[in-house]
Amino acid sequence: MSIEANRQELAVSLEKLRGEVVELSDWRRQLVAHQQEILIGAGVAGFVLGGGVAAVGSLLFGGRRRRRKRAALASAADSIASAASSIASAND
Repeated sequence: MSIEANRQELAVSLEKLRGEVVELSDWRRQLVAHQQEILIGAGVAGFVLGGGVAAVGSLLFGGRRRRRKRAALASAADSIASAASSIASAND
């Protein structure tokens, strides 16, 4: 091949490459072309972030409620055991 033919082939390849770069860097076209994938990704991200916030809130604040509930149940169980003991000793 001659140098001139190589130059022309290189020029054609360069023009194709420029066109592809312009097409790929056009973010509006990319949004339109991948709209469904973007919406799915945004939904998943929102779900994960929302779940993450809820999980952290549960870990930070839910533990107190559980401890209070366990303490109340233990206190109720002690009261029932004490009352049963009192009734049993009264019947003797």
